[in-house]
Amino acid sequence: MITHKEARAILQRLTTSESLLRHARTVELVMRAYANKLGEDENKWGNTGLLHDADYQAYPEQHPNVIVNLLREQGEEEMAHAISAHYTKWGVSYNTLLDKALIACDEITGFVVACAQVRPNRLEGLEAKSVLKKLGQKSFAASVDREEVKAGADLFGVDLKEHISFIINVLQQHQEELQLQPQESNQS
Repeated sequence: MITHKEARAILQRLTTSESLLRHARTVELVMRAYANKLGEDENKWGNTGLLHDADYQAYPEQHPNVIVNLLREQGEEEMAHAISAHYTKWGVSYNTLLDKALIACDEITGFVVACAQVRPNRLEGLEAKSVLKKLGQKSFAASVDREEVKAGADLFGVDLKEHISFIINVLQQHQEELQLQPQESNQS
């Protein structure tokens, strides 16, 4: 199995965008936390989250085939399959819990980060009900596919509100690293 260090090297070779790197890290953190909660392989789940969009910047027209093929060449079939399936409209089957977890965590984790970024307190005090309300506003983070969010939660078998709360909790534990801590007050 590829190590976390090897996965980070692959990501950094293919991705330079700070927002994509942060997205990769946030999905990695959420996937690791779910692996821990469910008794799954944290390294495999975390690396899958970290690498799911690794080729998106360098090869947008071929995404996710470049990273999927690279992982297959390294014998990482389970990770490759999950990444090949992380968008329901690609028509790839969901065979494992890893496949379902990635589809469930990708879009909504990005959406939670978008919600945090528009708040002065960022992740601090962010609640699932606020995120759900924002999901209803189609103009907010318009590139997030709301159907994917729902389909992912359904496939993974989680209540969307509880899922969002879990994601918020995980990201709050890493808010400084993710640069999502509350903004400092300018008052003296």
